[in-house]
Amino acid sequence: MDPTADVAPHAGSDAVPRKRLSRRARLLGGVLALLVLGGTGWLAWHLTHPAAPAGGASGASAGRSAGPGRGGPGAGGRRALATTVGVATAERTSIPVILEALGTVTPQATVKVRPQVSGVMEKVLFKEGQMVRAGEVMATIDARSFDLALMQASGQRQRDEAQLASARVTLQRFNTLLQQDSIARQEVDSQAALVKQLEATVLIDKAAEGTARLNLGYARVLAPISGRVGLRTVDVGNVVASGDANGIAVITQLSPIDVVFAVPQDQAGALQQSAAAGTVMKVAALDRTRTGVIDTGVFGSLDNQVDVQTGTVKAKARFANSQLALFPSQFVNVQLQLRTIEDAVTVPVAALRRGNEGDYVYVVNAAERTVSLRPVHRGQATVDKIQIVSGLKAGEQVITEGADRLKDGASVVLPGDTPGGGNRGAGGRRTRPEGSPAGPRQGASGAGEPGAQAPQPGAAASDARAGEAFNPQGRRRAASAEGS
Repeated sequence: MDPTADVAPHAGSDAVPRKRLSRRARLLGGVLALLVLGGTGWLAWHLTHPAAPAGGASGASAGRSAGPGRGGPGAGGRRALATTVGVATAERTSIPVILEALGTVTPQATVKVRPQVSGVMEKVLFKEGQMVRAGEVMATIDARSFDLALMQASGQRQRDEAQLASARVTLQRFNTLLQQDSIARQEVDSQAALVKQLEATVLIDKAAEGTARLNLGYARVLAPISGRVGLRTVDVGNVVASGDANGIAVITQLSPIDVVFAVPQDQAGALQQSAAAGTVMKVAALDRTRTGVIDTGVFGSLDNQVDVQTGTVKAKARFANSQLALFPSQFVNVQLQLRTIEDAVTVPVAALRRGNEGDYVYVVNAAERTVSLRPVHRGQATVDKIQIVSGLKAGEQVITEGADRLKDGASVVLPGDTPGGGNRGAGGRRTRPEGSPAGPRQGASGAGEPGAQAPQPGAAASDARAGEAFNPQGRRRAASAEGS
């Protein structure tokens, strides 16, 4: 037997089933491809064509019959493009014209207390940081040497006064003898000169006595001004003198106190005229953050020349500083109120916009729910308000929010407007007023309003049960009717 005879049929029998499996695979693949394509097309149609809600036919017919402006497609398209905005009303207010600057607190007087005589510090009668008044004793110096000097000067004066008295008596006697022609004229003149000499000596002695008494008084160191005492620089027991550089302490006057600040040279003339006319201009000193007012005062004076390096003029304002909130050499923010603009038309700062043509605002046409671009001229501005000099009247509404999405004639949705406009809901149907009963309204024939939804059976049953619970008589009538 040939070996190839058995192999050939076996090979042939294997080839036939392979061809049948290939046809089935192609058939199944085609069916699956058709199913996938159909499912993809259905999904795309479903996503692009959502199902209409209940009552869609009546809503569509209502939309077609409504027409423009009554909830139809045209009106719905315009509302979809409307922009929700914020509005504000232009009003008449008073705007203060304020000049801001950076100032330095400067005390009116700062005195370094030094002793006027030399001696040993005996007592210190003040505390560091204490408030003192003018004339109050701050320290004492050993005064024994000054007492002795005063006694010596006083004794010298008394001796010379006695000599003067004796010379005057002698001169009077010489004048009597001269009248009797018993003495020479020369002796009388010499005695008169001696009297004048002794009078001058007594005068010098009085001055020396006064100096000694004054030095004795200087042994008590007094406060020259009222203010706050700084840190002590000398302790008890040290020898002090009038030439000491540090002195005993430093007194700074705190109330009232001044604030020095720079004013632009363009404003110097107006300030000078207002100050000369006696106008009281208020000044406020603010803290570093410009949020809190430290103290308020009035404008004081203006310097007489312009600083050529900065182009400014130094000005001074005076503050009472009753609470001692201002401290010497402190930096504060100064706000000087130059004048007040009365009855100015103002709008919020956010309402004013800047364009190529200049400043403008969007004015609201309330009846049409549209906006108009209005060119205006700005004036004085504050933190949150700005003056409109021309182009706008008081009472008109302007856009404050959402203006970047608007143009002239654009439709807007004002605060308080419903999304559908007025009292109409989606689809042009009038929404049920708040508090009205649910369900269709019944006319004379009992037919419901077209387009209204029928009440649900469950809701009707619950309403009926509720009515029976609160009306027993009606429930008995219903039961008798069922029995008949």
